[in-house]
Amino acid sequence: MKNPAYTRAQALPALLRQRLLILDGAMGTMIQRFKLSEAQYRGQGHPQDAAVFERFVDLPQDVKGNNDLLSITRPDVIGAIHEQYLAAGADIIETNTFGATSIAQDDYKLAALAREMNLASARLARAACERFATPEKPRFVAGALGPTPRTASISPDVNDPGARNITFDALRAAYLEQALALLEGGADLLLVETIFDTLNAKAALFAIDQAFEQTGECLPIVISGTVTDASGRVLSGQTVTAFWYSVRHARPLAVGLNCALGAALMRPYIQELNRVAPDTFISCYPNAGLPNPMSETGFDETPEVTSRLLHEFAAEGLVNIVGGCCGTTPGHIHAIAQAVGPLQPRTVHAAAAGRFFYSAAA
Repeated sequence: MKNPAYTRAQALPALLRQRLLILDGAMGTMIQRFKLSEAQYRGQGHPQDAAVFERFVDLPQDVKGNNDLLSITRPDVIGAIHEQYLAAGADIIETNTFGATSIAQDDYKLAALAREMNLASARLARAACERFATPEKPRFVAGALGPTPRTASISPDVNDPGARNITFDALRAAYLEQALALLEGGADLLLVETIFDTLNAKAALFAIDQAFEQTGECLPIVISGTVTDASGRVLSGQTVTAFWYSVRHARPLAVGLNCALGAALMRPYIQELNRVAPDTFISCYPNAGLPNPMSETGFDETPEVTSRLLHEFAAEGLVNIVGGCCGTTPGHIHAIAQAVGPLQPRTVHAAAAGRFFYSAAA
């Protein structure tokens, strides 16, 4: 029997040629709106299982701010956020797993829960998509793999450029655990995002290939880098073009940029990707402008501003997938969906967009 995720994934390239697809917006921004306490992060108020709070109530360390844990302790919060984005018009929602690697969770002394977090997060996103999907508008789960707080090619010590606080193999192992759990939980594609160290991304891509080999499944990959400032480079020093040449071997369904910049500042780098990756779909999900602590979302741009800018990207024929990163809300996603809906997606040259998807059960 064919894996349902594989069947759904087969539809993506054709859909991307027909219309622009909408990615969801910020998870952290939305979680902040709930103003959860330390006790609620530990599971107080879990709608189905009071024993969850008992499981975490005696943790010696604070866990408030560990958003990935909420998929276990407060699935009602994460599920509600997913549903708000789907109701706003998102075609693709990301799992709540940006920091759900054992490496990132070690900061909270919860590395042993990384697999459980990813599995729970993927199942929550899958269930939300099933509630909203229709034959005319299918919905997709993107299993999110974030950058981790440790970097394989950047020294943590300004006085010792050769120092490293993580190895490639440790990153690979952590990403493999994450990818396997996301696949098991029902992800339709895997999204390696917010990449500021290309070597970290390579570890994630290597791990994803291992996961595909182990499971016999091969699903779409989207790769999203982060240009950190006006230099036009990712933090590890590569230009957008060099970054693309470093990861194109993975044959992603789409490549793009997210985070760090608002759409206005991101435009020249999306234009650069458009030039150097003519046979690959392009994604773009910028921040809502610049940080602004006086704003409700912590960022400058209203939905009207962000959607107008992404409308310009689409009208210029630069993008196939658009959404939002930090500071964006369901209001932003609804406005973006309305703004780009009438426009045609970027044309992708050649027949092949992304790797050949296969299934051992096909």
